[in-house]
Parts: sequence; C-alpha cells; structure tokens
Amino acid sequence: MVCLGNICRSPMAEGIFAKKIAQLEDWTVDSAGTIAMHAGDGPDHRAVKITRKYGVDISKQVARQFHPSDFERFDLIYVADRNNRDKLLQLANNQEQRDKVKLILEEVMPGSDADVPDPYYGGEEGFENVYRLLDEATDAILKRYVK
Repeated sequence: MVCLGNICRSPMAEGIFAKKIAQLEDWTVDSAGTIAMHAGDGPDHRAVKITRKYGVDISKQVARQFHPSDFERFDLIYVADRNNRDKLLQLANNQEQRDKVKLILEEVMPGSDADVPDPYYGGEEGFENVYRLLDEATDAILKRYVK
C-alpha cells in the first residue's frame, strides 16, 4: 500500500487489510510512501484515531520510503492516487514490475482512475471518508484474490 508520505492513507490501508488477512497464511501487507519526508514517523494521529474507532490499531507502524526492491518483495502494489502511481511506474525496471502497480480504488470503481483523497490538510471527516473507501477496496481485493 503506497501513498505520498506513508502517514495517512497507506498506513490506514495496511492496517485495514492486515486485519482482514490475519488468518491467511500466504498473505502479507506493508506500506510505504514515495517520499522520505516522514520516514521513521508514526501515522498521523487522526489516522490512528479513525482506524481505532473500527478496531484497527496502526499506532505502531513506522513510515518508510518505497524502495525499488519492493517490486521484488510484493506481488501487488496498490497506490492511493495517480501521482504516486506515476512515480512508481518511473521507478519500475520492466513491464512485470509496472503491471504490479494498481490504483486501489480501481478495485471498486474499475476504469475510473479515481484517487483516494489525501485527508492530511482536512478535518476528521476526510479520514472517515478515506477509511470507508479503503475498507471497501480491501474487501474487493480479498474477493478478487482469495478463493
């Protein structure tokens, strides 16, 4: 799960999905940002608050920057928005790596090219909206890949 700074959207997506795949043996999830500005920081306090409201604890996550080796470590790389998708596509060395990069909302709105809005500069209602979008998208991911 990838967003810009790895303190709002991608940690929320990681936490939501981690809870859903906890019983699956062959699944793992991680998150990263395309910039290093927040590397080493915990998630935004509003992201922690909204996920906790739904029984998801992301408080111990630590932000990190996406590394090209992540293309080899993960089968799927979901991004929050087109900007970050484009950054990852530029980092990719080949078509196989590019094919791993997907907009997360494409899982629930195919063909929409829709972005998960960045709630950082808004209020708590933005984090609530992002939680709802990511919860729905991660359900769709499970439905698609887990038989």
